Amino acid sequence: MNPDNALLTIALFAAFADGAKDDREREHVRRFAESLGAQAPDLPRLYQDVLLKRVTLRDATSALGDLGQRQFAYEMALCICDADGRQCDTERAFLADLKRQLCLDGDAQVADAESKADALANLDEYAPAAVTAPAAVTASVAAAQPAPSDAELDKTILNYAILNGALELLPQTWASVAIIPLQIKMVYRIGRAHGYELDQGHIKEFLATVGVGLTSQYLEQFGRKLLGGLLGKMAGKTVGGLGRAATGMAFSFASTYALGHIAKRYYAGGRQMSAAALQQGFQQMLEPAKKLQADYLPQMRQRASGLDAGQIMAMVRGG
Repeated sequence: MNPDNALLTIALFAAFADGAKDDREREHVRRFAESLGAQAPDLPRLYQDVLLKRVTLRDATSALGDLGQRQFAYEMALCICDADGRQCDTERAFLADLKRQLCLDGDAQVADAESKADALANLDEYAPAAVTAPAAVTASVAAAQPAPSDAELDKTILNYAILNGALELLPQTWASVAIIPLQIKMVYRIGRAHGYELDQGHIKEFLATVGVGLTSQYLEQFGRKLLGGLLGKMAGKTVGGLGRAATGMAFSFASTYALGHIAKRYYAGGRQMSAAALQQGFQQMLEPAKKLQADYLPQMRQRASGLDAGQIMAMVRGG
């Protein structure tokens, strides 16, 4: 197995490490594999090989000899496992085995990534109080509040999209773990503006229904970084170089932008849209959002240049 396929294989193992991904998440991962099939013809096959256990983790890790490759592989897997919150026992066991096979026990860079990624994955600690409320969804009628301004909500959505795009451009792999907590906060703010107090479980379910996979978002980010960098312009260079350099385009801008606008439509309409209508609306929003990415790329790069670990943690903790 060549290093390129080894990295993609490890990413897929991480995506299914908890053994409990629901059918929607598996479908998101499958669509991602097929969508990149033209750029990486082996990816759909690798997806099947991992699911059917025709390939082992050892097959993949043994193909990575460079330290930078091994560090990037582990950090990538860590972020994918942290995508939907605190790691379960099987994910922790998978990561421990992966670290051992990659000979990264005691690696300072890996330890730093673990500390930051795991902290960002503890969503309950950082979510607004209403998001961690035990009730599934409680409607809070805000009759005394003025009607939300479309212009203000549009600005909020754009700001979140630019911020999440900036996080994806950062050289630190763990920074991507902040994207989903911030998407959850954005949806929470949109729901609250329309009189709904939403808990975290409802918002995660909303994201999944719309078509925004938690695990598959990170898998897609890393896959595109590999294909756009290592397998394309940076072919022949080590993954360590890729892992420390910003990718050319931040695809999380589009998913966050489309998610915000379909959420605004959904809560403004009293949560009456069906699952099919939500999915269709999100896909319709996604295409123009992808075109906007290029327009706002300078703002994303400028935002990324001013971000550090402390600021990222503060934004996730903040309201």
